Amino acid sequence: MIYLTDGTKEGFLTAFLLAYRDGEALIASSQTQLSLGQRAVFVAPDPVRAKKAEQRLLEFDKNCMEELFYLLRSGRPDREQIAFRYFRLLAESKRPVRGMLAEDGVRDAAELIRTVTQEIHRMHGFVRFMESASGALYAPLLPDNDIVDLLVPHFRARLREYPFVLHDVKRKKAAVYDGENVFLAPLERAEVALSADEQGWRELWRRYYRSVNIPERERLKQMKGYMPVRYWKFMPEFSSPDDPVAP
Repeated sequence: MIYLTDGTKEGFLTAFLLAYRDGEALIASSQTQLSLGQRAVFVAPDPVRAKKAEQRLLEFDKNCMEELFYLLRSGRPDREQIAFRYFRLLAESKRPVRGMLAEDGVRDAAELIRTVTQEIHRMHGFVRFMESASGALYAPLLPDNDIVDLLVPHFRARLREYPFVLHDVKRKKAAVYDGENVFLAPLERAEVALSADEQGWRELWRRYYRSVNIPERERLKQMKGYMPVRYWKFMPEFSSPDDPVAP
């Protein structure tokens, strides 16, 4: 049986209780494409059941909910199943299992968590803001994982006096800092009126890139390893002055 969830923590924990004793169980997001003949049931989040599962799992490992938080932020379509295998092993072992790297479920979960936290760290350096006519800053992003709100504390600490919008173009939502408060909002598409100085700022990025780049010692493969090509779309140092500046 496939237990479909809404992708939330409560949804996952509710499904976990139902699927735990099912040896053939799979847990997946409700957006998952099913193969012909697969049986599935949608599990609505149940706060009471979810709390029961959480409390029981925390008895075995007081830090396991932090791991679940990052697992469910992954962009992988099988994230719920990887989390299910990890937490079923935890429930069976009745003790922390993160050090049991000989287990496939533990290795897969650790790798998923690593990719999410690594992307958060990377995006701190890869985000490029545009200055709007109002003075607010706007940055379109294409992260692999659902992390746009997790980037806010970093930029809020550094741009405390400037309202900004971090727009996850892929997931059509934005994290907004209005200079005082932070909130998430759906955002299909943004039409941003840029400030008169914006093209000048973008040209500074290009000049900086040209000044540190050494054409005779170009290591394109190494550069792509540090700065994956999928992030280049919204980085002015990789664009020409005629490229559009909005998604």
